Parts: sequence; C-alpha cells; structure tokens
Amino acid sequence: MKLTKGTYNAITDVHGVNVGHVTLYEQIDEANTICTGVTAILPHGGNTFQEKLPAGCHVINGFGKTTGLVQMDELGLLESPIMLTNTFSVGAVLQGTLDYMLKADKTIGDTTSTINIVVGECNDSYLNSIRLQAVQREHAFEAIKRAASGPVEQGAVGAGKGMVCFGYKGGIGSSSRIVDQYTVGCLVLSNFGNREDALFADWATNDIETPDGSIMIIVATDAPLYDRQLKRLAKRATAGLGRTGSTIANGSGDIAIAFSTANRQAHTEKMPLTAYSFIRDDHPIMNKLFQAVIEATEEAVINSLHYAETTYGRKGRVISKAPIID
Repeated sequence: MKLTKGTYNAITDVHGVNVGHVTLYEQIDEANTICTGVTAILPHGGNTFQEKLPAGCHVINGFGKTTGLVQMDELGLLESPIMLTNTFSVGAVLQGTLDYMLKADKTIGDTTSTINIVVGECNDSYLNSIRLQAVQREHAFEAIKRAASGPVEQGAVGAGKGMVCFGYKGGIGSSSRIVDQYTVGCLVLSNFGNREDALFADWATNDIETPDGSIMIIVATDAPLYDRQLKRLAKRATAGLGRTGSTIANGSGDIAIAFSTANRQAHTEKMPLTAYSFIRDDHPIMNKLFQAVIEATEEAVINSLHYAETTYGRKGRVISKAPIID
C-alpha cells in the first residue's frame, strides 16, 4: 500500500526545512547562453553550525564533484545548508555559503572550529555555457536568503535551470510521505537518463547526445534517527531512482544525503556524554521509512520533469517539456 503524501508533497513538509532558488538565464549570443543557478536547502530555521543535525550520505555512483561528504561520513553531522549547482560552480557556491555562515556566526574559525560546507552538483553543459562560470558567490548567498517553507518551486529553476532528464527538461523535483507521526521529504536535482530508459512512460528514442548525467538526492525527516540509520535511508534512495529507469551510468554522479531534524547536537556542548532516543532498527516503522524514501525519490524525479518547461540553451539547443499528464 502506498503511503500518504504530505501537505505540499515536498521536502518542506518536514517542519523547519526551507528551500530557496536563484535562477540565471540570459542568451548572450548565438553560441552562448547562461542557463543555470543555485538551490539552497536549509535543514532548520536556526544556525546550523551551532545546532548540528545527524546526517548520512551514500555515493551510488561516484562520478561527481561534491564537497563536505568526507567529514559528514566521518562524524555523521550536518552543520551547513545543503547547496546545489552546476559542476563548475561548486567552488563559487562553497565560497558564497561560507560568506553567509561567517557573517551569521562570528565564532567560526575564530574562537571555535572551522565549518564543513556541503555542495552538490550536476553537469548542465548541454544547455548552459558552463565555461563562463556565471554563478558567483553572491548567488549562493541570495539563494540562502530566499529559502522559505511551504510549496517548493520545481522544474527548470535554481540549480535545475539547465538540467536534462530522460532526454526532456529536468531539474528540481520534490515529494514527501507520511509515516505514522513522522514525515519524510525528498528533493532531487535530476540530470540523467535516455528517453527509452524511463519506466513510467513510453517514450520513443531520440538522438540528443547528452552526457551520462547525474542526480543529487536530498532526504529529510523528522523521525529520530542517528547517522548510521540515515545512511541506510540514503541507500534506499537508490531503489527509488531505479524505479524511474535510471541505469546509474558510468559517467553519472548519483549521490544521496539524508538528515534528521530531530536530536540536534549543540556545538558548544561540553558534557562528555550525550543521550537521545532513536527508532530501533528492527521496529516495523523503519521499513515504512525505507518505503517512504523510495516512493518520495521516485516521485520527486517525475515531478522534476512534470513541472519543468521547454528551455532554449546554448548553440541553439532546445530541450522540450516532457509529455507527462496529470
């Protein structure tokens, strides 16, 4: 039996999670078009450095250029917004996010430790003149400032502006599921696959020669889980991705990050012991949480196509909106 969707059917159904976009689109000349952007996922409304969240990540296929996952895997904590952009803009977005966090917290790198910024990417160079490196540090700053709760703008927006999925226009997609008193939300940056691969539609093969592509999958929940369990949730995103028809190609960077808004960990805590409650691995609710991740990931990919619009890019290229019927 399928699970119930949240109010907005989006990652923001997890209380405290906010999403913001900055979209860049400008046709410069016949050869060059800026068609890209930045998306920010804020895990809660406070200072994520001072109130860290348990988190886990899973590299489905490692053809990607992320930052921050090594420390997340080691310590099991998220202490920054999760930022998404194109491949060549990871550095600028990291710098802009760092600027934002340093302004928000004067202790970072001074009276306390440095900060681990998490940035993920996909390659939008089919539509976007990626060599122009149009995304600047201020765009990351602005995406964070624009982050809000409620309905999430999806499709060809933010980091998804130049992305291609199953040969049609992809980008940002989101979905959510309710599990007893808990919520699981997912947001994806979709940029993978050929039309004939899609399992949810009968699309004819086309001759668009795009790179193997990638996907970033962000899973949020308010269920009380710790980092090892969140890594298990991140792994289940693979099943949701597979349901859409992804073959997880050689050149595809497929990465999932999962975090919980429960059991925040204070940066300034000095006590040698920390105690909190979490769901037992063998409790039936864990299987429902796994199901929620799989369903929400699958639908988030489909929504990234459903909400996108036909987009004109560099060298006269055009990627059409997918013929998905409500």
